[in-house]
Amino acid sequence: MAAKGYRLLRRPWRVRRPLYYGMVFELLGIVAVLVLFGIQQPDVFRTQFWEIGHLAGWNSSPNMILYAYANHQPLPKVPFVWSQILTDFNVAISVVSLFVLLVKMIMIIMKFFYPVLGLIVSLGLTVLYTVSVYGQAGPDYAEPEHPSPVPWYIAKSCSVARPWNAEKNCQIAKGAFAATIYMLFLYLCNFILSIWSMWPNKMLDLYDDDDDDSDNEHETKSPKGKQPVVNVTALHGGIGIMNSNGNSPGTPGYYGNKEWEMQPTMHQQQPPTSPRAVHMSGAMGGGGYGAQGGVEPPLFTPRTQAFHTLDRRLPLRSG
Repeated sequence: MAAKGYRLLRRPWRVRRPLYYGMVFELLGIVAVLVLFGIQQPDVFRTQFWEIGHLAGWNSSPNMILYAYANHQPLPKVPFVWSQILTDFNVAISVVSLFVLLVKMIMIIMKFFYPVLGLIVSLGLTVLYTVSVYGQAGPDYAEPEHPSPVPWYIAKSCSVARPWNAEKNCQIAKGAFAATIYMLFLYLCNFILSIWSMWPNKMLDLYDDDDDDSDNEHETKSPKGKQPVVNVTALHGGIGIMNSNGNSPGTPGYYGNKEWEMQPTMHQQQPPTSPRAVHMSGAMGGGGYGAQGGVEPPLFTPRTQAFHTLDRRLPLRSG
């Protein structure tokens, strides 16, 4: 790692667990707004609420457009809270939120979702849901005689709509408003997390990898037990192998508790001798190998013995 100064694009997240867990809560909220906003499309109870509020004297009348046409007057501006634009807008942002979540999941899997992208996405969705919250709880000052700073279905209990059989519709509208605030809170948290990750930090500037899933990514697991150290020495034309304890392949415990395919057999521990070895043994006063002969028999590795067997090149036939 080397200091490269502040990095804007390929900058790692300070913490990643809130990002992962936040997607689960985000999915739950998106499902809720998709259902609740979909029920309201296109005009299930928007005009009904507008009419109920006018009859109770809480807001303007939905017939003001008809009055303007009848009296040849300029068309009044429909309050945003009662407009079709708000209904379509709510459905649109719920679909966009689902699409953004799917794309974000793919980018996180591909290790390409950096804080700068999270900052842009969370900022855009925060603005969209802020507009939605303002529209659902927006004012209605179309008629000065009946000003309404907040719609009645949010400011009042839904029991007031019981005479018009709109109590359940009022509860659905309240639930949609609560789900919108919930989504706004999540995206605001993501926005704060992105800003925190984008804030200058010396440790993050020293970071030199593409991405880091966890702190355990660079940890290596050491194998259990002591690995044998092979020491190869020439023993009168043969090959001897010893581990760190000085044991040879024929010694019990050399291979541990595991059974290896190429483990030497008892026949391989006492390989046939070559004429040259017999001659050297006789010259030294012994009749052969072993303790009386004075020369220890050469040991062959399992791999060497297997190659000799496959090639039909046994030591007795050499020379």
